[in-house]
Amino acid sequence: MNWIVATLLSAFFLGIYDLCTKHSVRANAVTPVFFFSTLTGALVWMALLGIDAIHPGWLPASLVTDPLTWKQHLQLLLKSTIVASSWIGTYYALKHLPLSLGAPIRATSPLLTLFGAIAFLGERPTWLETLGILTTLASFVGLSFAGAKEGVHFHRNKWFWSLIVGNLFGAASALYDKYLLGTLHFSVPTVQCWFSIYLVILFTPFTLGWKLRLWPRNEFTWRWSVPFIALALLVADYLYFWALRHPDALVAVVMSLRRANTLVAFAGSLILFKELNGWKKLPAVIGILIGIVLTILGRH
Repeated sequence: MNWIVATLLSAFFLGIYDLCTKHSVRANAVTPVFFFSTLTGALVWMALLGIDAIHPGWLPASLVTDPLTWKQHLQLLLKSTIVASSWIGTYYALKHLPLSLGAPIRATSPLLTLFGAIAFLGERPTWLETLGILTTLASFVGLSFAGAKEGVHFHRNKWFWSLIVGNLFGAASALYDKYLLGTLHFSVPTVQCWFSIYLVILFTPFTLGWKLRLWPRNEFTWRWSVPFIALALLVADYLYFWALRHPDALVAVVMSLRRANTLVAFAGSLILFKELNGWKKLPAVIGILIGIVLTILGRH
């Protein structure tokens, strides 16, 4: 499969993930959503680990993990810590912001990734790829004006800044993914398996604190979308990791194309959640789409 096609498919499932996340955390306790969604993903991989241990050779190579040293386990634990930090920022933000605002704001993360890729990985995107990513930032400015009409003033809204912090950790995660997969040559299933398991370990203390009411918190209501957060993310991340392993893939371009999930999330926010003023944000979302198209053209 072409790495660009894999990235765009990943973007589609990431959009489904955004919709499931918004459905799960809306007027609901966030911490148990974290825990049960990550537990779902970890159980899938633990089942695959068990099958491979009992019946070696039954699973396709694309689902078989490699044996790891303690150092490699620590490297994947760091990956899970970065992702957990990103999720804490983004989940709480998506709970309080309209998805038609939150999803496009998340789409600005390729700009952060581009700076990191240039500074730390020595990547040199073409001028058209750079223009495509910068178009995302320009669209974000337009989005801020649309958000102000809903009473969401970015400069003084704490959930906006929570989302920005989540984006920063998301960009760091993307750079670290490229290092794990491209430099250290971890296999895709190995990264996905152990990062999913370590996420459960990281979120367990917070879930216990929530259960014991160690801090003021909302009540939790089980929703069908909670496990589907993990299932959509498993597919999205598998395709994303596969794309990053391709020798020609640039991490900044992969992250930019992956932001096509905004289109899925935006459409879902209007159809499923009936968000107000959604159509007023459409020009900014179209700008993001133009940025994606420019990035694809710059790659060829």
